[in-house]
Amino acid sequence: MIKEFRLPDLGEGLTESEIVAWKVAVGDTVTLNQIIAEVETAKAVVELPSPFAGVVAALHEQPGSVVEVGKPIVSFEIEGDDGGSGSDTGAAKREPNLVGYGAVLEASGRPARRARTFAAPAAVPVVEVASAETVTPVRAAEPVPPARVAEPVESKPVETRPAERPRSTPPVRKLAKDLGVDLEAVTGTGEHGLITREDVRNFVGGGDLPAAAQELAGAQVQAAGLTQAPGERETRTPIKGVRKFTAAAMVASAFTAPHVTEFLTVDVTPTMELLARLKASRAFAGYKLTPLTLVSKAVLIALRNHPTLNARWDEANQEIVQFNYVNLGIAAATPRGLTVPNIKDADRMSLLDLSTALTELTETARAGKTSPEALSGGTISITNIGVFGIDAGTPILNPGEAAILALGAVRKMPWEYQDEVALRQVMTLSLSFDHRLVDGEQGSRFLQDLGTMLADPGMVLAMV
Repeated sequence: MIKEFRLPDLGEGLTESEIVAWKVAVGDTVTLNQIIAEVETAKAVVELPSPFAGVVAALHEQPGSVVEVGKPIVSFEIEGDDGGSGSDTGAAKREPNLVGYGAVLEASGRPARRARTFAAPAAVPVVEVASAETVTPVRAAEPVPPARVAEPVESKPVETRPAERPRSTPPVRKLAKDLGVDLEAVTGTGEHGLITREDVRNFVGGGDLPAAAQELAGAQVQAAGLTQAPGERETRTPIKGVRKFTAAAMVASAFTAPHVTEFLTVDVTPTMELLARLKASRAFAGYKLTPLTLVSKAVLIALRNHPTLNARWDEANQEIVQFNYVNLGIAAATPRGLTVPNIKDADRMSLLDLSTALTELTETARAGKTSPEALSGGTISITNIGVFGIDAGTPILNPGEAAILALGAVRKMPWEYQDEVALRQVMTLSLSFDHRLVDGEQGSRFLQDLGTMLADPGMVLAMV
């Protein structure tokens, strides 16, 4: 029996996703909840588990395709009643979650049947339709399910399986796709014949591409980090995925919430001295402590006295929603664009727990493995522009939040200290807030309290 798996909503009503890479091929036998694909939503790259146990009969979309939610992406040959093809029913029951659909087997009441040998699940005819600018594979009509094709009387059916896919990693396949390189034509020099980036680059540089592919490769070499092709003066990159979502969110935020930004320059020498002592302490051995760690903790403490900054404006219901918890968002620059994952219930964490959470958040974001669940539900955010050597800025609110704090670089500067001029470590704080629900006084007092704690960490005892 043929079962179709349709692209699920991967969280928060997302309407489409891009197929990044298939982890299976036609003819492969998969188990329940086995990862079958990597899919990029508007927020992150997630792994898609199989809702069925069976054999992959057809892959309906190619890597790089943007697919609408609800459209079939893969078909499976499932053992069970030959009641015709269906969609997502019968052999497994789907249960939605934020990273795809897990599945639970249902009792069928029938004994399991032996696996059937079938032919040509991969023989889906593809017609190449060429235009002046693109070459687009067009899928022909779906073949009749193999189980229903009458077998020849005097000869055994010839079992056909697709050739083994060239061994390569997802980044290498992405590079080959961008350059228009057919990996089947590339000889891998890595371990066990693994195709590496250098193999793809050497293939392009060796002039072994067809004429049409060479033209495509020339237009993409700069984006792939290779030498710019002669005569190329610009590179065009499609706006999609995380970049597309971020752009839409920032535009919506900038033109919906009236932003106000205030600045405060603080002598953070005592905080930096405290940071050095904590790093040398046995209690913090093995933990990664940074200025962001201490500022994050100070923000969480300051919010106790200024809860209006931990809220959102509900336009539909004409209400101000006050959060009694803090999901602290941390802006992270990733190869796929800006993301703002958040630490759930950060206000309940100790400094040690917060340090661990920040480290995990950063490493996960850089690896491109942040889940949609971690990217939703934030209540207030911090962006650390100081790591780029920037002193101050006017950060745009993360949609649905009332405030965002930007941390500037810590610099040694001449500063007034005990009625004298001394060389001190100084940082500028930039606070943007939604003026619909945060008044100037409230924003100013929050920023002042935060600055007081960073200038004299001992003042925390007077504020908690």
